[in-house]
Amino acid sequence: MAIGYLTIQTRTAHDALPLSGVSIRILDAQGASVYELTTDENGETRTVPLETLDKNFSLSPYYSGIPYANYSVLARTAGFNSLYVSDIPIYDGQRAVLPISLIPMRERQRSPIQAEIYVGAPAISLSGPRSQEGPSGAPYVLRQVVIPDPITVHLGPPSSAAANVQVSFPDYVKNVASSEIYPTWPASALTANIYAIITFALNRIYTEWYRSRGYGFDITNSPAYDQYFVHGRPIYDSISRIVDNIFDEYVRREGQTAPYFTSFCNGTTATCSGLSQWGTVTLAEQGLSPLDILRSYYPKDIEIAQTNIKTGILSSYPGSPLRMGSTGLDVQTIQSWLARIRRDYPAIPAITDPEGQFQNSTQAAVTKFQSIFNLAPDGIVGKSTWFKLSQIYTAVAKLSELNSEGNTLGIGTIPPSSVLRQGSRGQDVITLQYLLNVAAEYYPGIVAPAQDGIFGSGTQQAVIAFQRIMQLNADGIVGPLTWQALYDVYLGADQNVPSPSPNPGTVQYVVKAGDSLWLIAQKYGTTVDAIKKLNNLTGDLIRIGQVLTIPVSGTPPYTEYTVKAGDSLWRIARQYNTTVEALMNLNGLTSDLLMIGQVLKVPIG
Repeated sequence: MAIGYLTIQTRTAHDALPLSGVSIRILDAQGASVYELTTDENGETRTVPLETLDKNFSLSPYYSGIPYANYSVLARTAGFNSLYVSDIPIYDGQRAVLPISLIPMRERQRSPIQAEIYVGAPAISLSGPRSQEGPSGAPYVLRQVVIPDPITVHLGPPSSAAANVQVSFPDYVKNVASSEIYPTWPASALTANIYAIITFALNRIYTEWYRSRGYGFDITNSPAYDQYFVHGRPIYDSISRIVDNIFDEYVRREGQTAPYFTSFCNGTTATCSGLSQWGTVTLAEQGLSPLDILRSYYPKDIEIAQTNIKTGILSSYPGSPLRMGSTGLDVQTIQSWLARIRRDYPAIPAITDPEGQFQNSTQAAVTKFQSIFNLAPDGIVGKSTWFKLSQIYTAVAKLSELNSEGNTLGIGTIPPSSVLRQGSRGQDVITLQYLLNVAAEYYPGIVAPAQDGIFGSGTQQAVIAFQRIMQLNADGIVGPLTWQALYDVYLGADQNVPSPSPNPGTVQYVVKAGDSLWLIAQKYGTTVDAIKKLNNLTGDLIRIGQVLTIPVSGTPPYTEYTVKAGDSLWRIARQYNTTVEALMNLNGLTSDLLMIGQVLKVPIG
């Protein structure tokens, strides 16, 4: 029996927060438990081997069975709804990375709800027709080819009432490729298919195919109309590596700007005038390059072009990789991004290099970041790593901003009594928009509206999406039931989601009614003694509303340092890449006075 591999990653809020201590059960096709795992501080399990079929079955278009083994995954943890992902294809020699995004339980929710995702067979093995329709003399709307980040995907046929989800463009391409074809194919065949997938999506964006028709999305996940996308499915390393290198490249005709309409089909049960997916395997086995494969199906004058225009990133890629020895503002930028991301991903080591200088500690931090987010861990910041750094930094910063904004707005716990609808204005609309932004961080079917105090179409669509998720009357009007549901989601997230901590390796926890040190220690996989030591507690008494610093993964979040002659808090903080404030808080200091021989707790990197 052949062997494939599976890694599970559990996170929440668009990857802003990893979830440690999540219980993971892997089941085979008969429902028998194969592994029981627990996620680490990065929200990740160890990679486990799984029995499957020989890859040769996936290289033949004539094999009538499924050329892989199916497995399922159940994820559970306190304070979050559970998730069951079924029929996950595991291929010979391939590692699948399953991203599990958990949603916090709502306030007053007594028990977790189990959501389900069905992955199933890729489109290459399906017999349904493909009638991808492309532009025929229609005017192009955009003047430039733009990489959208995020891309908005409709989870159904164009006119259906299905949800929209927003996904990073590279992640979208990885998902589609994993949903369309087999990851065991030769690299040239995979690359040719991925170019077709990228270009198809960019053609939809460039022509505003759906937007110009009044739809609020860029593309559908229906293979009949567009290309297959299964939200929450696993991604395969062989596909991920290729996408990371070419996600901003596309096919066009020589002398033109527009992405070519790269229609495709499997070439066996469905035929078309475009690319044959199975045909690419034959051509790759004959030694053809990806471009030559594409020219076998599309005009001979096509070429591969690149676009440097990307929406949604904080700073443009500098154009050449950053590596050991690089200096300047771009290095300083990635150092600041990594420092902020590290607060939520404490396994990333602290950067002690001078600002703007790419030396050993910067390389180590980049390498660890790459390994956490499934990039080639080479310690070099190329375009894919830059793009991912920007994406994750934006996610963690937005979550922090929302937390701060909630305090500023004084949201409280009691919903407003007003009834809001399209055309409403004022402070209650701002409150509504803020709550929808919070919900959008955890529910992918909600597109966050602008927080401008005006109840326009964007706010209405977000309300309707929220109402559908909550199984309320989806009329776009915010009355008592919708208000209460919004507050339940908001307060549940506040209660169940670990707060970012200023100390790496820890979370901030607000004591609630019924809590004890033992219960809190159990929740976070630590000990009562570790919590007491970190918070300078001499007894077991805690009070409601008290903020505790909790070590995660049972690992002490600090090391000990003995003060020497000439030491100061500023010097020690600089040495360990922390702050004077963090040192004072961790040690319960009320002044910066130190004594020789004094033992200080210092946050570890």
